Amino acid sequence: MSLNNRNLYRKKARGSIFQGFDPILTGAVVALLIMGTLLVYAGTRDWYAANGLDPQYYLKRHVINILIGALLAWGTTVIDYRLLRAYTPIVWAAGVLGLIAVLIPAFGSTVNGAKAWISLPGGFQIQPAELAKISIIVGISMVLSERTHDSNEPSSSDVIQALLIAGIPVIFILLQPDMGTIFIISASVVTIIAVSGAPTKWVVGLLLVAAIGATGAAKLGVISDYQVKRLQSFVDPNADTQGSGYQLRQARITVGSGGLLGTGLFNGPQTNGRFVPEQQTDFIFTVAGEEIGFMGSGLILILLTIILIRGFTIARRTSDPYGRLVATGIIAWFAFQIFENIGMTLGLMPMTGVPLPFISYGGSSMFANLIGFGLLQNVHARHLA
Repeated sequence: MSLNNRNLYRKKARGSIFQGFDPILTGAVVALLIMGTLLVYAGTRDWYAANGLDPQYYLKRHVINILIGALLAWGTTVIDYRLLRAYTPIVWAAGVLGLIAVLIPAFGSTVNGAKAWISLPGGFQIQPAELAKISIIVGISMVLSERTHDSNEPSSSDVIQALLIAGIPVIFILLQPDMGTIFIISASVVTIIAVSGAPTKWVVGLLLVAAIGATGAAKLGVISDYQVKRLQSFVDPNADTQGSGYQLRQARITVGSGGLLGTGLFNGPQTNGRFVPEQQTDFIFTVAGEEIGFMGSGLILILLTIILIRGFTIARRTSDPYGRLVATGIIAWFAFQIFENIGMTLGLMPMTGVPLPFISYGGSSMFANLIGFGLLQNVHARHLA
């Protein structure tokens, strides 16, 4: 880029806080946030009203989460991401401290069998494992993008250091346990290492270790009983339809009952009857399947695909190794979490309790997703600088 063009770019960047943002990526995220808000309201309104509770309870909190997340996303774009790398050790350390805090009885609380939450005033909770995804991605991206040797590829010591950066938080997440988050982080780590140019043996080795580790964890009892039952229900959904297989069976019924166009918002019998547990969070896609049908669910998939495509384009266009790896890690995270969430709803993946990005209710998840979105916009806005 010539000096004149570079100066012109910087003047434009100072002219508006939205200058340089990807409009297609922004539009897709905003559309999903709107659809998610409607689905969260539809999934909770009637049941809460029928039980004498505030029907707008989840709606209000979801909107607050989006507003806070939007501020975090904007804050992520204010400083050039290349300058943020200097603060990466602090971000990583904060993520680890948060994971340690949930294991301390005075701070942590257990929800759905996992000690993964920190209770806050006002009935709010935060899940450090969600925010740890960000710290791990920026941490290993920093290490693998540094070129302190003659080669253009990371050395074996670089890869080992990156694995240590990812491995320490993963150990604390495993103690919760939160296997869904571990799978997502693992997918991001392997993808970043592969894209960084590290030798293929590392990628193949990590995949083998993951497969052996998952099998060993099940046999050694590292995985909790309820998680083993979820895996058994995935293999045979009809084995325990009133126990561990109930949620999966009801999810399939709810999604299938919507047909082409759905029953209409707020008019889903399965949804209003709360036959699917956690339908405003992990199983939000069941509400979409029943109330807005195949067409509405298809629109959600299209918007999610647009986010992945635009993120991949941002990663491909940037010439900065650090920015490319950060964008790649975020897209791998989004892609695997989307596949896992919708896959478990349809019975294609085991139930692991992960929310659908930009759609599901949940403050920590929404904050992390929008910070990830902000990082993508940050890389996009400055890939010419």
